[in-house]
Amino acid sequence: MSGSQCCENPPTLSPSSGGGSVTEIGGLKAYVCGPPDSKLAVLLISDIYGYEAPLLRKLADKVAAAGFHVVVPDFFHGDPYVPENSERPLPVWIRYHGTDKGFEEAKPVIAALKSKGITALGAAGFCWGAKVVVELAKSDFIQSAVLLHPSLVTVDDIKEVKAPIAILGAEFDHMTPPELIKQFREVLLSKPEQLNCFVKLFPGVSHGWTVRYDEGDEKAVKNAEEAHADMLDWFLQCL
Repeated sequence: MSGSQCCENPPTLSPSSGGGSVTEIGGLKAYVCGPPDSKLAVLLISDIYGYEAPLLRKLADKVAAAGFHVVVPDFFHGDPYVPENSERPLPVWIRYHGTDKGFEEAKPVIAALKSKGITALGAAGFCWGAKVVVELAKSDFIQSAVLLHPSLVTVDDIKEVKAPIAILGAEFDHMTPPELIKQFREVLLSKPEQLNCFVKLFPGVSHGWTVRYDEGDEKAVKNAEEAHADMLDWFLQCL
């Protein structure tokens, strides 16, 4: 997780970005959008830069437009990673914001959503968030999972997955290189219960390409939007 790719192209955080609103769910602040009466929800779990990243919220709005109730929790409690803070480099910051803590804090969020009438829940995780999602996918917390340029996810994690899962990987990714993405695919396809899965490797892109791209770069936008479409299609198929 200490790799520089996790920190590249940091977003300019904006608490007012997006067309939704910020509320509290399951003890966490969260960006929420989409029809409040929908029975289908999608949880988006951010990378180390947190829930105020404008491109992440823009993606949440896109998923919401398809009819899902979308929730982007603040798992970092107002303390996202700040690359300019030399006193808290990533290895220090991560001690306070482990993915194990994120997994535990996701449970009451999910419980709160189910108490409001949500009958099926999908979750997508980006980098740091992908590890939280894969943990949720090992049980019945969620009914569909998507991992986008995951970090910290192991072959053993994938062996334990029970929910339908899509994995979107980058050609240039030191955290989860193509060889590991291929191993994930082999493990999923070898499961005796024939788990519904989708694994795709995106050529020419780097770790973080789905939520930390340059909006002025036409090719980068196209690559990100292709991944967004794959993610949305997966939720439409599985939820």
